[in-house]
Order: sequence, then structure tokens, then C-alpha cells
Amino acid sequence: MKSDRNGGVAELPAAGRLFAEFVEVRRMTERLCAPLEVEDHGVQSMPDASPAKWHLAHTSWFFETFVLSPADRDYRPFDPHFGYLFNSYYNAVGDRLPRSQRGMLSRPTVAEVYRYRKHVDEAMLRLLQVGRVGALESVIVLGLNHEQQHQELILTDIKHAFGSNPLRPAYRAAEAAPDAPAVPLRWIPYLPGLRRVGHEGDEFSYDNEMPRHRVYLAAFHLASRLVTGGEYRAFIADGGYGRPELWLSDGWDARRQHGWEAPLYWERRDGAWWHYTLSGPRPVRDAEPVCHVSYYEADAYARWAGARLPTEAEWEAAALDCPLSGPFLDADRLHPIPLAAPADYERPAQMFGDVWQWTASPYVAYPGYRPPAGALGEYNGKFMCNQMVLRGGSCATPQSHIRATYRNFFPPHARWQFMGIRLANGN
Repeated sequence: MKSDRNGGVAELPAAGRLFAEFVEVRRMTERLCAPLEVEDHGVQSMPDASPAKWHLAHTSWFFETFVLSPADRDYRPFDPHFGYLFNSYYNAVGDRLPRSQRGMLSRPTVAEVYRYRKHVDEAMLRLLQVGRVGALESVIVLGLNHEQQHQELILTDIKHAFGSNPLRPAYRAAEAAPDAPAVPLRWIPYLPGLRRVGHEGDEFSYDNEMPRHRVYLAAFHLASRLVTGGEYRAFIADGGYGRPELWLSDGWDARRQHGWEAPLYWERRDGAWWHYTLSGPRPVRDAEPVCHVSYYEADAYARWAGARLPTEAEWEAAALDCPLSGPFLDADRLHPIPLAAPADYERPAQMFGDVWQWTASPYVAYPGYRPPAGALGEYNGKFMCNQMVLRGGSCATPQSHIRATYRNFFPPHARWQFMGIRLANGN
């Protein structure tokens, strides 16, 4: 494996599937940071976002802390201070730098962080080359999925940083984007009955996706596609942001506190709506899925449209019949795209990729859920409060990271992820 900076990691012979996956995931993280200047790596534009340099180090800290140190008594951490600097929220592991202060870390330098990655990668590849990781294999797989989550965060956090910069710099050059009329929205019916939701089987999943259990769903209809930018513009034009009857009380307070008048990154230019993308500012295209809206905005739009948001069980029941394909990070577009005329009119389109889809479901434990023992039990369970569930992945999500049972979650006011809207109807 070779890093994009500072000489990289020495090539080692392949040693199985896990070895190859580790190499690819670690390469992808550095590939995403390759367009950044050194100055870009340290920017923290808000407390919820983290600098790219911190993501690079934290994902290495995970393997150093939860794999290398338990696996090898002789392993020596790269720097004893990094445990404090790059721990995210694992209280059982020790104290940590407050999240809001990550942008203050001018040191260690970007070069030193890449040397840290090289140090960790070389030790991990030696361990994987031996091929006898035993019980730590599940932790390594968790670490790879954890790093894929941070790959998406690198893109969304740098988008927020660049979008907050008065110069509106582009992360990369603009590409020709498809433009077409919006496909008409249809309502796809689903019969009432018992459904099984949640993950089962030997493939990787997070603990919050289990246990698999049965739920009863009343008859409902699901929109055949995502809500578009043009449809959301009509909501704005109809005074949607100024009509309290459409908003939850907390949402109305958040709208007033933050001065929301449109989705994040939208702005008026000469009477037209523009928005910031990772390729720089450009006009809002009516057929593209609307994105960067909070749960509160999604819920208000749904009320305005005479519909509602789906529950996560409704969404999953519909998604299980859909192919796991869409515009993910692998497509390298980094922005949601208009829907082409679907070939299958019996199933909803755009269930995966493009934007994370808000559901009406609070993020709570499934019946019978128990968090894993130890520090890794803090990964998901302790956040099951004051969050809402999103489903489906986005244009910044690696395709191998997503599945129909995947439960993402954010506070209802969050907007900086690629978050969008799908409507539902019925009881």
C-alpha cells in the first residue's frame, strides 16, 4: 500500500480478502483528501464538523486503539498524546479533546498525521499478512466500516467549510451534469401486514440494526421518487418558511433561531436560486433531488404537500424489494442527479444513493437490543436519544457500506449531510 503523501506504506504481498479491503479503504480516505491544500486540512467550520486532518488521524487511532494495542504487547503507539487528541467519544478509553476544539490543532502537522497513518498501516498490514487475527477480525471489519463513515464526513465537512468561505472555492472541477425534466411522481401502494425488519445473517451490520423483529404495518403509499429541487422551490414560493401551521414547534423555533429561508447552501442571485456544490456554485436544477434539508424542513414540506414522511419500517419494507444500486461515492459525482425514466414502475426509484432520506422514526433501540460489551458498545447505543433515523445512503456514501437495514441518525436540526425527502401517504 502506498499513501498519497510522504512516501507511503511499503508494498506487501496480498494476504486475503480482509487484507485487500483494508488496503482499499485506507487508500480511498487519502484519495478523498488529495485535492485539499495543507491549509484546508485544519479547517473546522462549525462544532458538528471536523477538520480533514482530524478524520485522517482518528480513523488511524481506531485501529491503533482497538486492534493493534490488544493484538501485540510490544506495539508502541506513534505518539502517546494522540489518544487524547483523536479519541472521538469513547469515554471508556479515556479523556479526549472537546469536539468543538478540533480546529485548534495546528499541531500535529498534516505531514505528521500522514506519518501516523503510515505507522499504523504498516503494523496493520503485518498483522493481516499473518492472517491470524482471530476475534479481532470483527473489530477490524468494524474499523473499516467506521472509516467509510468518515470518508463521507470528510466530504460533507469540507463542503461545509468551503461553502462557508466567501470565495466559495471548489473541491474539484465541475463536471457536465445531466439535466432533464422531472419524472412525474406516482404513489406505490403497499398492503397491510406483518413485516420483518432489521438485519440477520453473517454479513456485517452495526449493532443498532439488530435484532431482526416483526412489525405490523398498516396500508400505506410510498412516493415513487425523491422530492426535487423544483418542487421544493414551489414550497418556498408559497411561503412555506413563513407558515407556522406547517412546522413542528421545535422546528419553528429552529427556523427562526437560524434564519432558515431555504435549504443549506441555497442563495438568491438575480432572482434565481443557486446553491453551493463541491464543484462550486451553480443554479438549482429543478429535476435534481433537493438536499441539505433538516428533518424539520422535510416534515414541513411533507405537510405542505398533503403527505407525510415514511416510518423507517415502511421505508425498509419497500427497500427490500429494490436493487441496491444508485449514485454512490463510487460513481464519483458527489451531488444528487435527476432521475431517468424508471424501467420498473412497480417499485420506488432512488431508494439508494443520491441523498439520505429522513424518516418519521426516532432513533431508538429495536426490541431486545443490547449494546456490545466494552468501549465499542458506545458506538451506537448511547446516541439513542434526540435523533431521527435516515435511510438509503447518499452520493457521498461508499456503495459497499450501505444496505437496506442500515440506520443512520442525526439530530432533527442537522442539515450539512446530503439529506433529502421522500414522501409517504396513508395511516
